[in-house]
Amino acid sequence: MSSDDTSQSPVRSGPADRDEAPQYVLPLVVHLEKTDPPARTDALRTAARAVLTILADERSTGEGEWAGVMRDWQDARIRKVVRRARGAEWRKAAALPGITVTGERAEVRVFPPVPLDGWPKELAKLQVSGTELEDPEPPAAPDAAGPVLWLNPEVEMSAGKTMAQAGHGAQLAWWELSDTERKAWREAGFPLSVATPGPGRWRELTASGLPVVRDAGFTEIAPGSCTVVADHPALRR
Repeated sequence: MSSDDTSQSPVRSGPADRDEAPQYVLPLVVHLEKTDPPARTDALRTAARAVLTILADERSTGEGEWAGVMRDWQDARIRKVVRRARGAEWRKAAALPGITVTGERAEVRVFPPVPLDGWPKELAKLQVSGTELEDPEPPAAPDAAGPVLWLNPEVEMSAGKTMAQAGHGAQLAWWELSDTERKAWREAGFPLSVATPGPGRWRELTASGLPVVRDAGFTEIAPGSCTVVADHPALRR
């Protein structure tokens, strides 16, 4: 379950600059017990909220203890990797510095960025592939009045890949917001929906000027594939 993104950070101006910078990855671990997995859409929303939560955390900004590595990560490609853990693996992962975000039933722990080849051993041994998540019932319609992460209806991705892409979309929206808009979203608990539109609506969204995630193509899908449109009320024109 992994994803690497080509979307531009607010710091560097071009792909070459981002590729030349030291590369980091944001680890996310989903709690995935064999007998009680979360619903797919719940996991997607929770992963996106986890990314927003660490971006907004006081340890990630200013002189906070994670601020330097967060800046270095956002100065390059905004890589994210989602791994799964259960039982003792989850308990060991939860003991590392990070933030656990819960959804309806999903639990996702996000950790400060690490170098591509510098994963903590407790996370490095976790599986990237694993049980595919499903929605036991059709997801509720998205709240069109609030933030929505729209998924490309023509691209098939694993649950973990899609979780990472949802995180990318949430991050692009965050970058575009003002400090006041960010504060309001944070104080509301980062509400958001994740939904898949029809092909016609998807084409409208990609042409709307809203932030679009374009994947680097390191795993699962072709380079440059548009995977998510980040729709936030403050960004609608």
